[in-house]
Amino acid sequence: MGKINQMRYSGIGGQAVMEGVMMKNKDTYAVAVRKSDGEIVVEKKDYKGIFGDASVTKIPFVRGVVNFIDSLVLGMSSLTFSASFFEEEESPKEKEAKAKTDDAQKNKKKESIEMGITVAGSILVAIAIFMMLPYFLSTLFTGLGWPHAAVALMEGVLRVVIFLVYVVGISLMKDIQRVYMYHGAEHKCINCIEHGMDLTVENVQKSSRLHKRCGTSFLFFVIIISVILFIFIRVESPVMRVLVRLLLIPVIAGISYELIRLAGRSEGKIIGLLSKPGMLLQRLTTKEPDDEMVEVAIASVEAVFDWKDYVQKLREEEADIYIQKK
Repeated sequence: MGKINQMRYSGIGGQAVMEGVMMKNKDTYAVAVRKSDGEIVVEKKDYKGIFGDASVTKIPFVRGVVNFIDSLVLGMSSLTFSASFFEEEESPKEKEAKAKTDDAQKNKKKESIEMGITVAGSILVAIAIFMMLPYFLSTLFTGLGWPHAAVALMEGVLRVVIFLVYVVGISLMKDIQRVYMYHGAEHKCINCIEHGMDLTVENVQKSSRLHKRCGTSFLFFVIIISVILFIFIRVESPVMRVLVRLLLIPVIAGISYELIRLAGRSEGKIIGLLSKPGMLLQRLTTKEPDDEMVEVAIASVEAVFDWKDYVQKLREEEADIYIQKK
């Protein structure tokens, strides 16, 4: 049986890493990496998030902020794991000395601290470049007598331009091009499953590399929602303008998450229209993968998700719908 008529939400998601793919299903995630010798290594772990099963993770809009932070933490951890396979080889003496002096518990604590600092630093850099820089550049137009709405709109345009320049700029790097290919493999696997097809290399390659629940689409929603909010929220004090923008970041992230969540569960025309710009942006952040990359992505999916059972249920549901229509 081939592709079903409509996409169905599977609940799995992931990201590309160095020469690999991370896939997450509920509280379990797996990182699959192809080593330089061709072997595919898969690490499977549980990650319940910074708040675990607390009720705050289920509150609409608030859960978006929590999910965003969790995604950063898990993403950094997955990238670190994948990068470990491509670091310079240590000499036998260095390995022996390290083995003698390492304390597992101390190392784990040190890694957690370093991860926290890295995530916090990444958030600060992102806020500085994509939120505050466009604002300060847009203030140059205030002196020209532009009305508030026009200046706020220009701030949004600058934010889009900076984001596009960043995406295009890093895409010129050879290593990033391969990450974008693995990003495409990740999307293709999810699309393959959610359209009711067996998870084979052939079927995955026939699937789209674009997906409505992608982080790229999330960032697009962040940009658009920030433009809308900043047009209608007017503050005279320059200091308060900066403070308001900082305070609104969790609000913007929360709204954007709800839209992405809805897009992943709906085939409605309005949601489809809202998702179009983000899908277009994905043409920059995803590339067509080769078969070996798809194999890695499949290994990651199979470590956390019973796709055979899922696809079988989709086909049964599709058959029931077909019978009812007849």
